[in-house]
Amino acid sequence: MGKVRIGFIGTGGIASLHARQLLELSEDAEIVAIADPSEESRQRFLANFPLEGVAQFADHIAMLDGAGLDAAIICSPHTLHFRQAGDVLRAGLHVLIEKPMTCSSAEAEELLRIAELSGKIMQVSYQRHFQPEFLYIKEAIDSGTIGRLTSVTASLYQGWAQGGKTSWRKNPALSGGGMLMDSGSHIVDVLLWTTGLTPVEVHTVMHQQGTPVEIDSFTSIRFAEDSVAGLNIIGHAPCWHETYAFCGETGGIFYDNGNITVRRLREEPVVPQLPLQTTNQDKSFVDAVLGRREVAVSGAFALKVVKLTEMIYRAGNYSPIPVSG
Repeated sequence: MGKVRIGFIGTGGIASLHARQLLELSEDAEIVAIADPSEESRQRFLANFPLEGVAQFADHIAMLDGAGLDAAIICSPHTLHFRQAGDVLRAGLHVLIEKPMTCSSAEAEELLRIAELSGKIMQVSYQRHFQPEFLYIKEAIDSGTIGRLTSVTASLYQGWAQGGKTSWRKNPALSGGGMLMDSGSHIVDVLLWTTGLTPVEVHTVMHQQGTPVEIDSFTSIRFAEDSVAGLNIIGHAPCWHETYAFCGETGGIFYDNGNITVRRLREEPVVPQLPLQTTNQDKSFVDAVLGRREVAVSGAFALKVVKLTEMIYRAGNYSPIPVSG
């Protein structure tokens, strides 16, 4: 196989991150087409990158049929992921899906079935799986550095609510939810991936802060492994602030905006040496398509994120208000 020929479905903000990372893989991949119903968005995307001869489409089906692709990257609003990813797989192409994979577990399970029937690669774009801080945390927990995990606190603060009122992210018909479904999905991912824990019970309080979607949520979780967690996703805050505390029987790992310390009772904190970052969501996807590595973030794992997110919404008695258009 030569270069992986890639098309984009959706050319909004996150598409730029994928484009930058793919341009660093010029020997293995190339962006050959983009699809977005907004011509303005397509032109804005193309103006930011040295891309020539890229085919443009207003409709993703036309791109899948006519652009000679090997793979597609989905960068569209959340509620469109299920249908669009299914279209990509049924067209016989590999797919990288921005988070969340889908907005319901029923959709996620059906998408897994479609992917299995297609025989094509489906990866979900959770970038923390490739970042040194989280690679360290996962390895340390797996290797017993802090003993059996007893509790986790995971928190994200962001000025999410103060964003544009006309943004699709605050339109439940496109977003499928609020802060938890959007930025919060990364925190749910970290909680489940680094620990390997299995949620069995959740209790949640939510606040919409006068918007059509939930903004702040505070959740307590009980796991089958006899651990507990607090998951706090706050969308009405003055800044981005991300923290985790992983406590075990012999110590704890504390993360604060990228800084990590390991603590033990009555001992000085230790700043661990982190592994080097060797790949990212786009490189790992291209490498998987080329047969060089296994899929880094599988649909089967992403289903776990969808299921816990769904459990939290149900526990909070929250259902996004249907909005037409």
